[in-house]
Amino acid sequence: MSHRGANNSYFGNIGEAISSLLTGLKLSFRHLWQARQKREPMGVAEDNYFERQNGIVTLQYPHETFPVPDIGRYQLHNEIDDCIVCDKCAKICPVDCIEIEPVRATGEIGKTSDGSSKRLYAATFDIDMAKCCFCGLCTTVCPTECLTMTKEYDFSVFDIQEHTFAFSEMTAAEIAEKQQEFEEYQKQKVAAKAAAPKPKATVRPKVGAKPVFKPRIPVPKKKPNQPPSEE
Repeated sequence: MSHRGANNSYFGNIGEAISSLLTGLKLSFRHLWQARQKREPMGVAEDNYFERQNGIVTLQYPHETFPVPDIGRYQLHNEIDDCIVCDKCAKICPVDCIEIEPVRATGEIGKTSDGSSKRLYAATFDIDMAKCCFCGLCTTVCPTECLTMTKEYDFSVFDIQEHTFAFSEMTAAEIAEKQQEFEEYQKQKVAAKAAAPKPKATVRPKVGAKPVFKPRIPVPKKKPNQPPSEE
């Protein structure tokens, strides 16, 4: 290659680099000019989501958040006032993240919002969100629909034990009191049953041995006398 050809190639590469640099700077300045405005946080389900292509999209989290869908599977919440402590959610959970300890009552202790009777106290109702796989099975089997998944998706903590959320509102003293009440109720019930007069046993008359069943043999019917045939 001649010296002149090498110079042309050298300056050609410089020109190509400058052209590429100007193209990139042009794109950067255009985005910088569009960054004077900011896009409002909106979900993907919005009709004009893909039409809003210009502007800053960075959110000032946690002061700003994207809207989440209502049917999303996020942090679990239990409305303890509507809970009948049926234990169905704990039984169906595939990862055993729900722990329930019921205390039996001496009678009906109230009604839920849908009219179901409450006969059990929730001494313990803990949900370990660190184990939860967000399958939603517990919310499906809940008869009173007190167990739901909220829109809260960010519950990061430094201590993993803080991922266990307790929904029971009973204190240790209240739990011991209710357990003592039920034990006293059971003792009174057993004592009342023992003191109640026993009903007299009725003597039934002895029935003799039943005759052996004999099948009836059908008797052939006699045919009426037919007139003699004439030959």
